[in-house]
Amino acid sequence: MARAIWSGSISFGLLNVPVKLYSAVSRRQISFRELRASDSSRVRHKRVAESDGEEVAYDDIVKGYELGPDQYVVFSRDELEELDPKKTKAIEVEAFVDLDDIDPIYFVQPYYLGPEPGAERAYALLVKAMSDERKVAVARFVLRNKEHLAALRPMGDVLTLTTMRFADEIVPPSELDGVVPDEVENPKRKELEMAKQLVGSLTSEFDPDEFHDEYRDELMARIEAKAQGEDVVQTVSEEPTPTKAPDLMAALEESLAAVKGEPLATGSKGKGASKPKRKSGSKRAAKSQSKSKSSSRSRSKAKAGK
Repeated sequence: MARAIWSGSISFGLLNVPVKLYSAVSRRQISFRELRASDSSRVRHKRVAESDGEEVAYDDIVKGYELGPDQYVVFSRDELEELDPKKTKAIEVEAFVDLDDIDPIYFVQPYYLGPEPGAERAYALLVKAMSDERKVAVARFVLRNKEHLAALRPMGDVLTLTTMRFADEIVPPSELDGVVPDEVENPKRKELEMAKQLVGSLTSEFDPDEFHDEYRDELMARIEAKAQGEDVVQTVSEEPTPTKAPDLMAALEESLAAVKGEPLATGSKGKGASKPKRKSGSKRAAKSQSKSKSSSRSRSKAKAGK
């Protein structure tokens, strides 16, 4: 059962709704320990000073902002704590906006907000009002000694809170070399029509269960295989070939034929036969289960052989 990591209240106007904050993400990252190759002994890292190589105790460490090579503005922990944002227990709503007004690039980390005991009615009222008006609340709050910008929005009967980046943290595309071309030739009508057909052919409702971390699944399978003493065969994946500008029309035609499962039209500039239709999420899941069963059978045979 998930536990609350913060408690406070949503504040807007004269209304305060006591709430608890819960993490909305369960990390599935596979982590490794650093070991010495010769005997698998754990490797530990120490804080040492560059000037003499001596280990430095945690209490002797201060923070420094680098102005230039070997030039720092130094702050003690007490000085930095004085600058910490005021630790309030309020999620202060500053505005209600349409969700479409917030570009996803601003979103960082999702959480759930649940009502404190006795605040269920006020909480449900806020969820209903925001759902009916299809609005998102933009707010500020302090979490772990840092002020955050956040978006509050209803998801069914629950409120979610997603921390956001501030505007000056977003790098505009105009500052990136080569991202925005100086001059671009307008697409030909036929190319645009085929591109729209391709987009339409691949359009479907988003089902998050169709997508999974294939790298993590493969890594976990290899960990299990190694733990069982099995040999691991290195597989080589094919790199996709980037589309070249002169072959744009051919690439569009071949892509449409592949999605539809049709052979290329006579006289097409595309090379080779059409590719099979993309696998659905259910097929990927079935394939994953098949691999898992096959791996389990292999391990069982290996144990029997021993």
